[in-house]
Amino acid sequence: MSRIISLSTLFMLVAAPAMANAPGGGYEGITALYYGTIAIILAYGAYDIFFKT
Repeated sequence: MSRIISLSTLFMLVAAPAMANAPGGGYEGITALYYGTIAIILAYGAYDIFFKT
């Protein structure tokens, strides 16, 4: 029971920014997720090309 409560709490904390703009119907939450993922991939690529020895 404790595991279910902690997992549901974790899900609500993670999903809260994505659902914050529900009344306006915008895609700000998922757009931020996409841009963040792309930024991580590009940062790793720059590290791999220029800074890895």
